[in-house]
Formats: sequence, structure tokens, C-alpha cells
Amino acid sequence: MHQIQNMEQNNDGGMSQVRHVVLVLSGKGGVGKSTITTELALALRHAGNKVGILDIDLCGPSIPRMLNVGRTDVHQCDSGWVPVYTDAEKSLALMSIGFLLEDPDEAVVWRGPKKTALIGQFVSDVAWGELDVLLIDTPPGTSDEHLAVLDNLKKHRLDGAVLVTTPQAVSTGDVRREITFCKKTGVRILGIIENMSGFVCPHCSECSNIFSKGGGEELAKLTGSKFLGSVPLDPLLSTSLEEGKDFMQLFPDSATFSAISSIAQTLLSSLQTS
Repeated sequence: MHQIQNMEQNNDGGMSQVRHVVLVLSGKGGVGKSTITTELALALRHAGNKVGILDIDLCGPSIPRMLNVGRTDVHQCDSGWVPVYTDAEKSLALMSIGFLLEDPDEAVVWRGPKKTALIGQFVSDVAWGELDVLLIDTPPGTSDEHLAVLDNLKKHRLDGAVLVTTPQAVSTGDVRREITFCKKTGVRILGIIENMSGFVCPHCSECSNIFSKGGGEELAKLTGSKFLGSVPLDPLLSTSLEEGKDFMQLFPDSATFSAISSIAQTLLSSLQTS
């Protein structure tokens, strides 16, 4: 791993020009949380916003690949680490431990204190500049990483969290525990997103419910949370992520594009009126 240097704290803070900060949480792995984070960021960017992603899934940093910025060095300026920009306009910034690994196949075998220290640096020492929204992609569950990011965000304004689930009861049950975590730690729940809600046929575009449907919406009703919307399983989306391409730019006429755009707009409206 590249040398991680301790830097003096910038008095202004790396997030001083960030308007809104949103955690993306899931109760379990495999629900597509990083996919949702990536596509929300792209949707918000295409709507004219400056967006950042902080990837604190230290053991599974997949977002650099999804945005096709896997082998990029991180540089430092006077105010901290410079995030990696995915476009020439610098409208989408990303910071991830994936940029600090010399070998992309290297396993991050760290105990809690070392993870906590790196997350502290990510929160305080990244020179994000002016952003409309910063999305923080977290690992599954409620572990050291979640507590560390909340502790380090105390001096900043955290708007709340978006919870990602799939329709099945086993997933929504885990998200219930995530809701309990948010309530115990005082994190506002901005809403629930149901991912993998039906399968979009690549030939006829018909949507079939491979898994059960409506679990996320029902959970939102039961817990008094806002339901932001559902996103189907779409082979075009999967291929775009695998190849590091911008699905939101390539398939503006798809039902999946409409679903993600609607969720992003609802989230943005909620942030602006909070």
C-alpha cells in the first residue's frame, strides 16, 4: 500500500464547501449499494450538480472500477488529498482506498483502529472543493467504519442516510436493523430504495419479478420512512458498470434511467428543503 501521510488539519476542513452529505447504507452485502451510489452520483451530475463520492468500503472498494478510474494516483495539495475526477469538467469527484493500493488484488487486512484512522483522514483531509452533494458509500452492516465516519462527521453537517434493500424478506429484515442503527445514532433516514426490483428483458423491455416485489416500499410504510423508489435488474446497467461506462448518458430512454433519475430528483428535493 502507498504510504499514507499524516497531514495537519486544515482549519477550513475538507468539507467546508460541501452543501449536503448523505450516507448510503445497507443491512447486508450483495444488495447493490455501490451500484446505487454510483448511479445516483451520475444522475445528480447529469442534472447539473457537482457531486463527490467517498468510498469507505475499505475491504471492497468497487466504485473506482464502476467509474473506470481504477489505476490512478492520489496527489496532495496544501489543503489535503486531491480527489480523483472522472470527467474533464471536474463535476464528479471520487476518493477511495482503491487508489492507495499498489496491487488491485491486494487484501486490506486491518484491525479497527487502522480503519478508523484512514476514515478520519478521508473525512477531514480530502480537498473536495465546492460540491452540491457528497455521497458516502459504506460497507454492509453497522461496524467500526460506520461509527468512525459518524464520529468524524460531527464537525460537519450530515443530512442523513439512504438505505438500500432488495425486495426479499431476508434483506428487508437486515435493513430494519440498519434503521435501528440510524435511530440510535441520531441519523436522519432520508428514504429507502428497493434495488433489483424485477428483471428488465433486454429484448422486449418487459419487467418480470424474479424476486418478490414491494418489500422495500412495505418496509418504508411499516417504519414511517420515505420510499424513494425502486430500481430493476437491468442487463444494460450491469454491462455499463462492468465496463466503467456512464449508463445514465448511454440509455436515457430506458425505464431504469427514469427510475434512477426520479430517485435522484426526489432525494435532491428533500435535501434542499431540509
